[in-house]
Amino acid sequence: MGAEQSKLEELTKQILDEAKRQGATAAEAGSSVEVGYSTTVRMGEVETIEHHKDRGMGVTVYFGNRKGTASTSDFSTSSVRSAVSAACDIARYTQEDEYAGLADPALLASEFPDLELEHDWSIGVEGSVDVAMACETAALERDSRIVNSDGGSVSSHHSTRVYGNSNGFLAGYGGSRHGISCAVVAKDDSGMQRDYWSSSSRNPQMLENAEDIGREAAQRTVARLGGRTIETIEAPVMFAAPVAGSLLGHLLSAIRGGSLYRQASFLLDQLGERIFPEFVNIHEQPHLPGGSASASFDSEGVATRKNEFITDGVLTSYVLDSYAARRLGMKTTGNGGGVRNLRITHSELDLGGMLRAMGSGLLVTEMMGHGVNVVTGDYSRGASGFWVENGEIAYPVEEITIAGNLRDMFRQVVAVGKDIDARGNIQTGSILLEKMSIAGE
Repeated sequence: MGAEQSKLEELTKQILDEAKRQGATAAEAGSSVEVGYSTTVRMGEVETIEHHKDRGMGVTVYFGNRKGTASTSDFSTSSVRSAVSAACDIARYTQEDEYAGLADPALLASEFPDLELEHDWSIGVEGSVDVAMACETAALERDSRIVNSDGGSVSSHHSTRVYGNSNGFLAGYGGSRHGISCAVVAKDDSGMQRDYWSSSSRNPQMLENAEDIGREAAQRTVARLGGRTIETIEAPVMFAAPVAGSLLGHLLSAIRGGSLYRQASFLLDQLGERIFPEFVNIHEQPHLPGGSASASFDSEGVATRKNEFITDGVLTSYVLDSYAARRLGMKTTGNGGGVRNLRITHSELDLGGMLRAMGSGLLVTEMMGHGVNVVTGDYSRGASGFWVENGEIAYPVEEITIAGNLRDMFRQVVAVGKDIDARGNIQTGSILLEKMSIAGE
């Protein structure tokens, strides 16, 4: 345990003791500190170097079934006392909610394995400038059509988080997040285009090479030049890996407890029903070593576990915290604070194989707007990407809209590629759908 975690545990104990002193029948508190820096260079010059230090604590108190919450970024004794007092004042005048309360003590985590979440990056701020420079230079030199840059960036952050409650739970963990990114502008007779690439990981040894990131940013940008619209058509659509995770994000929104008990989901009462083809399996792995969202306990102290949300295409579990579970007459799935390290089974097809499997259709590489209705499943978003003919990319397309209904889209998954984008909490390869409506000219 590090010194920072020890300090936060003492603070959290202080908060819980103060809540008890002020008459709360139960309480829970969380505190965190994050430190780090970010460096940006643009056109060969240092543009910004920023140092960050953020901290905060939040407390929730219960007076029976009445609940109050308050927070502060001031860790002084007087501020802690004031925050707890504010939470108690809110709770005393809040309407009772029979479902409110702490998580079941029997479900709290008791084992805290080392999940390899914190890794130092020894380059320091001065070294980060060199890395950012190398990344941007590689992009600018990749193609003569690269005419400008939005910059090469490097970031490094470490955080420590602690959670405790009046049922005797108190634990925390540290974590790191490092990243390199680059964005550039290309120009030719058809106009100008911008794109980027990035790499992020808890472990700096797992980051992509800075020059490779720059070259990939340049290549993606140049590939967009000459974009055109297409006629309105219904055709196969493939979501490239960097954007395919959004489809799984919509699934999570629809099976999240809050959406279900509010009856605001198109997947209401679908537990046990097939909503994907039989070959689709979707699960989370919260104890994955070095995983971007790994944790041995959730935001309520409940022990996390591997959850199967989709098994052989069938919806087998919701995403529940304690409150939602009580509202639905179920048990928490250990998902207070969200899902951790979501994965989907995939085929052995790489991107080229997926394109050949599609034949002709649209490869989506970027989406705009937020036209997704989780209540009805209706889906309509602006998009750009590439038109594919006979399994080969033919030309870039832009200013189009793809539309459908998530219920149909999930059922029409044809294949998932092995070209996995490993940068985030939701990891998937490209996802090919049988057909969608594409609105162009």
